[in-house]
Amino acid sequence: MIRYAVVFTFVGFLFYACSQVAVTGRNQLSLVSNAEIIPVVNQQYDSLMRVSKLSNNAQQTAQVKEVGRKIQKAVEQYMAQNNASSELQGFDWEFNLIDDPKTVNAWCMPGGKVAFYTGIMPICQDEAGVAVVMGHEVAHAIANHGRERMSQGMVANGLLGTFGAALGQNPTLTKQLLFQAVGIGAQVGMLKFSRQHESEADKIGLIFMAMAGYDPKEAPKFWERMSTMSGGGEPPEWLSTHPSHATRIADLNAAIPEAEKYYKK
Repeated sequence: MIRYAVVFTFVGFLFYACSQVAVTGRNQLSLVSNAEIIPVVNQQYDSLMRVSKLSNNAQQTAQVKEVGRKIQKAVEQYMAQNNASSELQGFDWEFNLIDDPKTVNAWCMPGGKVAFYTGIMPICQDEAGVAVVMGHEVAHAIANHGRERMSQGMVANGLLGTFGAALGQNPTLTKQLLFQAVGIGAQVGMLKFSRQHESEADKIGLIFMAMAGYDPKEAPKFWERMSTMSGGGEPPEWLSTHPSHATRIADLNAAIPEAEKYYKK
């Protein structure tokens, strides 16, 4: 009986610790608040910007910043219209382009700190391509994917309670889980959740870029270019943190009709 009581207590705790993704309504585990996680990742972002070489390509840098501001405005408008502006508390938006032509990547930390690498700009090709990537990466932050992955890691390692409590129990492990949660490192056992997050960010990102004035039909085109660049060298989908390019393109095409409801040229 004691064992069952513990199980019911644990399940009840996890139910209490659930929240909903603002756009999709999906339930997610939330043991960590933005108030706890955002100051930590902002420090990491500032440290990275100090040691990184920012691009001196004025046109590309301006493009990233301008698209970022448009996506930010669309996000704030969407959240206000859906009575979810409180989800943006603590956000301090920033958009930078790092000079690294070998890195084909971009990311957005919880709290709205964004970084693009110059290696992804040729695949973006133009402002609409940048909007595809920007919308997707910002969607990760709005959907609190980093916070959710952090919470999942805490449960998997027996660190129940608040972020502060977890730090008290095992500060080294807690910080390691935090860095993994915002994209530094991965575990095979967590890949299923990561693919779920990527697909969810794709759909949310379509809405944000459409509201910002960019045609959502540009999203599949971007991933077609990414697929061409990879030359079919992507790993099997079951062993990847991202959906395959073919799956991604198909899912995006299916989501375009919904996103077009928000599209204003």
